[in-house]
Amino acid sequence: MPKRILEMTALEVSRLKAEGAYSVGGAVGLHLQVIGGSRVWVYRYVFMRQRRRMGLGSYPTVSLSAAREAARAARALRDSGIDPIKDRQDRREAARLAAAALIRFDDAADAYIREHESTWRNAKHAQQWRNTLSMYAHPKIGSVYVSDIDAQHVLRVISPIWKTKTETASRVRGRIEQILDWATAHGHRTGPNPARWRGQLEYILANPKKLAPVQHLAAVPLADLPTAYATIAAAYGQSSRALRFLILTAARSGEVRGMLWSEVDLEASLWTVPADRMKAKKDHRVPLSRQALALLRSLPREAHVEHVFPSTRKGPLSDMALTTLMRRHKLGAVPHGFRSTFRDWAGEMTHHPRDAVELCLAHTIDTKTEAAYRRGDMLDKRAVIMQEWADYAAGPLPAA
Repeated sequence: MPKRILEMTALEVSRLKAEGAYSVGGAVGLHLQVIGGSRVWVYRYVFMRQRRRMGLGSYPTVSLSAAREAARAARALRDSGIDPIKDRQDRREAARLAAAALIRFDDAADAYIREHESTWRNAKHAQQWRNTLSMYAHPKIGSVYVSDIDAQHVLRVISPIWKTKTETASRVRGRIEQILDWATAHGHRTGPNPARWRGQLEYILANPKKLAPVQHLAAVPLADLPTAYATIAAAYGQSSRALRFLILTAARSGEVRGMLWSEVDLEASLWTVPADRMKAKKDHRVPLSRQALALLRSLPREAHVEHVFPSTRKGPLSDMALTTLMRRHKLGAVPHGFRSTFRDWAGEMTHHPRDAVELCLAHTIDTKTEAAYRRGDMLDKRAVIMQEWADYAAGPLPAA
């Protein structure tokens, strides 16, 4: 029998024998509990007037010296007012949560895209995200835990293409930034975002605007607009009609190509574009000029065809239909550029209020304060603007 047991009172020895526990740690409180063929180290202590037993592993997997060291550490916690068992449980839970929070960058990217793609304007946007990340980010940092990603990881992705493919590199950087922000919000990482431009990468990389100045979409010069409109009007086909309507309304290509007859009120001279086809995700009312109304009334209408400018398959025109027409006639611009021509016309040839002009283009008001005080859409003022614009672009028509 161990010497320590001989030094105990008869009552203590009796209790330990009944429990199969033998004291081997002296004042530390370490015991070896023997049950059948198993031998387990146990630290026995009193905390908040309650007797507690803390397992420290089995013998011989845990040696006597290791068990004594563990018991001393547990006793030090108890003496400082911390329950050793509760402390171990807390540390294990923290480790479990930390392990659960680990997620690799490619998994975080997939999760981010799945959560957000339903809010993006078109399916191509999600595919563009996947393609650029697959090409540039995943080979370099795809297997790295987001909690470990730092500025050097980000630079490993974008530095090789920062000067040669600046626009693409900027988009990849922004997408990495958003994914890491998502990871932080979901508890997968902490600390500043190493992909952030302001206050972070702007001090490491050259300014992308200086490397690759913004290229604005090509637009027909203001003075050439009437001639360009006449050229388009002389062309035959649905693309010509749609492009003329686009010019007359200063609308975006997707808004015109997806236009349905149910959106048009010919009597009220009004076209209401639903929110799901608007960039700002808000319904937009477009006052129709006499030229726009005449064009709509001249269109052939087929039963069961909802689109105003249907393709040969009776669906909407393709996104390249209008661009192809402009290229064929060597107009040196793109459909979206007519919105810039409209803005130049309004600024250089009229004195209409800037806000009314911006609303003609369905642009949002610059500040939240302005938006809060301006709840209307200035439809009557915009009707005057759009009629003057149509008169300039297509030539005036006699009043009805």
